[in-house]
Amino acid sequence: MFGVTILGNNSAIPAHGRHPTAQIITTGDDLLLFDCGEGTQIQILNYKIRRSRINHIFISHLHGDHYFGLIGLLSSFALLSRIQPLHVYGPAPLKRLLDQQFHLSETHITFPFHFHAIEQDGLLLDAPHYTVSCFSTKHRIECRGFVVRQKKRKRKILRNLIEQKNIALDQYALLQDGQDITLEDGTVIPNESLTIAATRPKSYAFTADTLFDPAIIPHVKGVDLLYHEATYPHALVDKAAERYHSTTKEAAEIARQAEVNKLLIGHFSAKFDNITLFEEEAKEVFPNTEAAMEGVTYIV
Repeated sequence: MFGVTILGNNSAIPAHGRHPTAQIITTGDDLLLFDCGEGTQIQILNYKIRRSRINHIFISHLHGDHYFGLIGLLSSFALLSRIQPLHVYGPAPLKRLLDQQFHLSETHITFPFHFHAIEQDGLLLDAPHYTVSCFSTKHRIECRGFVVRQKKRKRKILRNLIEQKNIALDQYALLQDGQDITLEDGTVIPNESLTIAATRPKSYAFTADTLFDPAIIPHVKGVDLLYHEATYPHALVDKAAERYHSTTKEAAEIARQAEVNKLLIGHFSAKFDNITLFEEEAKEVFPNTEAAMEGVTYIV
């Protein structure tokens, strides 16, 4: 499965039963955590997410609503005697914050801990079946969004057919790569008759906090699912710009220009109890929009 589970969809202040930003991205057997706002580990428990499978955590920027839950989560990992390695990716100063907290609290990390300072845009993680890259956004402080892309899979072999044709084992790799097979008598067997194409690789983009900024469009162009912050309804467009955030219609315009398949909006202002208006406004510009709801897993 390739899906995104929303743990927190609110902006700076927890309110109306909503929590600050955090998301679990499930890709195959791996769980990735994007941002870790206050209350993240409570949400992990609420939605029965296996925290032992979280091996990579990505922090977009150092505003508290995007990382204040990280210390608690890492401390819990230590208390639970975690042994598998953990990789955290974030702005370079985050490492100093973590080290200071561990030192002052005399927290002893029980597992291999790897911190990766994000100092430029580009590839962050090259896993066997997917990649994670980052791009800069326009916010009050250094901030980055993330893109998860599945890798192209090899063609699937139809074993019952290749057994009928007596295809040698050493030719299986050729079939998976899309090549035709030539038998000893010179007969050529088309690849399409022995294999089927794998499913198309999918992609997910998370913009983090940002002004309306068309410069991000090349980074999220054509993704299957785009999460874009929409802190304010469009009537507050001036306030959004002042605070380096986006409105509903601005998020939808990015989705429209980037030609994405589907848009999720979130990071809702705590001033608003009912977020129905947010979704309605965004749909006026980009119809395939949903307001990100906590506890829901959106399939990419």
